[in-house]
Amino acid sequence: MRTLISTTFVSLDGVVEAPGGEPGYRNSGWTFKEVEFDEAAFEIKGREQREATAMLLGRTSYEAFSPVWPGMAEFADYKPMPKYVVSTTLTRGDLVSDWGETTILRSLDEVTALKETEGGPIIMHGSAALNRSLSDAGLIDRYHLLVFPLLLGAGKRLFSDTDKDAQKLRLVEHAAYANGVQKQVFDVVR
Repeated sequence: MRTLISTTFVSLDGVVEAPGGEPGYRNSGWTFKEVEFDEAAFEIKGREQREATAMLLGRTSYEAFSPVWPGMAEFADYKPMPKYVVSTTLTRGDLVSDWGETTILRSLDEVTALKETEGGPIIMHGSAALNRSLSDAGLIDRYHLLVFPLLLGAGKRLFSDTDKDAQKLRLVEHAAYANGVQKQVFDVVR
């Protein structure tokens, strides 16, 4: 079974929305304007590109990343990688043509089937709503979190507030950086 990794920038109070400056809420752009850049904190992002063999995105994140990432040198390793977008509304005509093979998945059952195929890790960037659904369904195997020393209050949350059984995580890697960002890598304990 393939490993599904959720990777995200998250504030200390669990907000994941709009770190890159997308419009729509008051603290938009928080990762770049509120915390001093420290290259060492982003080492994990390069490693993710080298180790992942597929990318999974929700519709909103796909629509934000697909016009930009294909032409960025920082994300060149993702271009040839197979991509999977979970959406009930996207059509083939909505997909960009310059970002490699992209498949639309219509349900969590199709994500489960993807995980059961042969291959290496599947990386999921952003995709807050999808992350909550996959977490609640027990489909995420690992979390790569860069936790920013900010309390943002309003915004999309990484985890749902669904009343469910406790899910134990095992810390497998961590680091703290001079700018206050913390890297926390957790495996889901099954």
